[in-house]
Amino acid sequence: MYLDKTKKEEIFAEFGKDSKNTGSAESQIALFTFRIKHLTEHVKEHHKDFVTTRALTKLVGKRRALLNYLKKNDIERYRAIIKALGLRK
Repeated sequence: MYLDKTKKEEIFAEFGKDSKNTGSAESQIALFTFRIKHLTEHVKEHHKDFVTTRALTKLVGKRRALLNYLKKNDIERYRAIIKALGLRK
């Protein structure tokens, strides 16, 4: 599987306060970004896989909602996660 327990813990440790901090917006955004990158590569190869395309669209929407939440409530955390993941500029 492309996303096993150790990879999740690595993502949470890097973007959260520690590897047990799985619920913070930053760690969830980082996890969604990892999954989006993986699914994007899959859809590039298998362009008729509409189920994966729909799942990808839903993940992008979830990530966008979390980013909007951060932008509204804590602009510094928003800027930090955008810079860390390289999502813009």
